[in-house]
Formats: sequence, structure tokens, C-alpha cells
Amino acid sequence: MKREPRTTPSPAALAFDRVATSYDNLFTHTAIGRAQRKQVWPRLLAAFPQGSRILELNCGTGEDARFLAGQGRTVLACDASAAMVEVARGHALERDRKFVQSNLNYCHIANEDLRSLFVEKPFDGAFSNFSGFNCLTDLGTVASDLARLVRVDGRLLICLWSRCCVAEVMWFLAHGQLKKAVRRLSGKATARLGEMTISVRYPALREIRECFSPWFRLTSRKAVGLFVPPAYLERLISKRPKMLARLESLDRVCTAWPGLRDVGDHMLLEFVRCNP
Repeated sequence: MKREPRTTPSPAALAFDRVATSYDNLFTHTAIGRAQRKQVWPRLLAAFPQGSRILELNCGTGEDARFLAGQGRTVLACDASAAMVEVARGHALERDRKFVQSNLNYCHIANEDLRSLFVEKPFDGAFSNFSGFNCLTDLGTVASDLARLVRVDGRLLICLWSRCCVAEVMWFLAHGQLKKAVRRLSGKATARLGEMTISVRYPALREIRECFSPWFRLTSRKAVGLFVPPAYLERLISKRPKMLARLESLDRVCTAWPGLRDVGDHMLLEFVRCNP
């Protein structure tokens, strides 16, 4: 299954093209990357029962898609970066060709091109893990398109960078870097990806909820990386596995608490598709 995007690749897609072959080493296989992903996987399994047919947006190198397919789910995994999709396909083929053909397909499709999937029958659910939605300038259009792609009562899970990350604020304040400590609060910033700089947004929860209404109703939210720190502290954390284990334990207990669930590195939002 191979579809070509209809839009010119965005700066973010081009940036991810350049780091596709190194992305797993930059995040997926890091101690922080694994710790944060472990917080998301149980929610994906709970939201999408065995046999579910799922649409993944911003799939990257395919780590989540392969995990879900291995747990008895069927996944159509999409990404705006052609290079990321090729890396993901390569990883899948290394495991089991028959498995890939029956449970998993990858597509080079940007979030802005989701209308090309309207020919598909509705999915049982959809998700985007780790910040792909922070690169969007028009959440409302993507929400409207997802409403056409997800069946009524289906689940939508979105994991994206939070507007405020307490761990980040404390780290940069401790190092006298006030500008970096508050960089997310304006709702806009730039991020360095390899040799390129891309624009990112940190939408407030209220904005996200309004964009997805009236098609989706927010049912739960939790922090991802409340005590487990952002990925740029990997060098510090990877040398301290006992500390990381303690931070993971705190996250398991506290990330859904009111007052804390909105101030992690990421927030995981779960919606249900409703009849508007």
C-alpha cells in the first residue's frame, strides 16, 4: 500500500528526512525514549482491543506500529517524512515479511493530506505519539478529517509536548537560563533537528479541546515524562539507571493527578469519537 502526498513537503518533514537513519539512536533507543514510551503503550492497548484496525499519524521509524501489530492489532502507519517511512518499512521487513503483510502497512502521507484516506473504511481508532501534532499549524482541519476516518465510539489518542514542563523549567532555572525555562509558555518556539531548525507550537489544552469539538470528546489526560525528564537530558540520565527507575516509579503514580497531569514533558490526551 503506497500513496504519494499531494502537498509539498513541509520544513518539518524535510528535517525529519535528514535525521531518519539516526532517529532511533537520538530518541527511540535511548533510556528516556524507552521510559516515556512505556508510559504510553498501556494506554494504547487499553484503548484499542485486539483485532482493532488503527490509523497512526506521525509514525516515525515505526516503533509503536510494530508493537501494536505484534499485540494483535492492524495498523496503517503514516508519516510526512518519506525517509522515516522507508526506515520504518526496513525495520518491519527485518522482523517477519508475512507478519508485515497481514498486520502492518506504512504510508507516506502528511497530516494535511488525510483526505486521501477517505476511500478507506472507518478505522476503529487513531493515535499520534510524541510531538507530531506540535508541528501542525491547523489542528482544526486535521480534527475534521479524523472525524471522517474514525468510527463513532472509536478512540483517538494524542501525545504532544505540553505548554508547561516543570522538569524543564526547573532544569534551566537551575542553570540560569531563564529564556529557555519559559520558552514553551508563549505557545511557539523553534526546535533544532539535526542541522535544521523547525517551528513548533505548544497549544493549550483548551485550544486542543475546542479544535476537536464537536466530533471528539476528551475523556482523560495524563502527563508523560513528569519526573522522567526531556530527551535532551539523556546523557545525564543514561549514566544513572537507578535514578531513572525511581523517576519512572514516580511517574506511574502521579501522572494522572490533577495539577500534575498537564505539566509533564508531554501530555497524553484520550478522546472518544461522538455524534455531533
